[in-house]
Amino acid sequence: TKQDIEGTLYENPNETQLMTYGVPYKGKDVYVFEVLSNKKRLDAALAEQYPEYSRSTWQKYIKAGHVSVNGVVFTSPNREVKPDDRISTSIPEAINHDAHELPILYLDENVIVVNKPIGVLTHAKGAINDEFTVADFFRRYTTYGLDTNRPGIVHRLDRDTSGVIIGARTPEAAHLLQKQFADRKTKKTYIAVLSGHLKNETARIELPIGRNPSAPSTFRVDPKGKTATTEYKVLGKNETQSLVELRPLTGRTHQLRVHTAYLHAPIYGDRVYGQAADRLYLHAYRLEITIPYGDRRIFEAPIPVDFTRNFPGVTIA
Repeated sequence: TKQDIEGTLYENPNETQLMTYGVPYKGKDVYVFEVLSNKKRLDAALAEQYPEYSRSTWQKYIKAGHVSVNGVVFTSPNREVKPDDRISTSIPEAINHDAHELPILYLDENVIVVNKPIGVLTHAKGAINDEFTVADFFRRYTTYGLDTNRPGIVHRLDRDTSGVIIGARTPEAAHLLQKQFADRKTKKTYIAVLSGHLKNETARIELPIGRNPSAPSTFRVDPKGKTATTEYKVLGKNETQSLVELRPLTGRTHQLRVHTAYLHAPIYGDRVYGQAADRLYLHAYRLEITIPYGDRRIFEAPIPVDFTRNFPGVTIA
């Protein structure tokens, strides 16, 4: 027998008078011994030792090469470690983003509204992220979600979409704003340039959207998907493109991009559902929402000049 095996030896369930462990079987005594391993997965051991970080966060740090066992770097979270193993971590310091600014459209004691440029993430996708996000900017102005990677965030825009985004400065404001988005009490208006022309000048698109199983990071029109509704109005046309106003009545991921692509007029510059260009020509132009403890307000982000350059004479109200 191995002397270092830990576990439990179970009593004989058939013996009621004396505490015995052997169970007679074919002329021999059989013992039931449950082996209890003292080894743990590396990510589990770290999450237990440093509970301020989640297990998924530790998995990311391990895969990034920030954890070593007995002086050797391991990048597999499921590596087993023993209690006497020496685990060392070298978590990099968070990058200071104080030098980065975003255009503020409105600010009071409850909310902050900014005009998000293209290429800026709304918030980090995980624990390890070096790039500046809207959430990094909101962190300076909020007390909501400071222990997360999305402080102040109550809704989001895709990286390649520009325009109006509102943040909460307090937990109370966050609750009130999130409820409006969840209850569809907000009104969002986007301006987009489409590659091609739509059949009707105005229409409502009611096509359910689901995840594309062959490309899980993308979506598609799917009869088994979630309800998705978009209203549109054509503002101008040239030989190859259309300038349109899009009003999503639901908030499905990639909704506007999927709906327009399904109508054979994808948003110009859409690398996923159309063809790449210098940018994605989708701009969150207007947001109508009730300010916590205040009035109904409409916030607008100026439309980039590139959107209307090829549509002379078109004015957007």
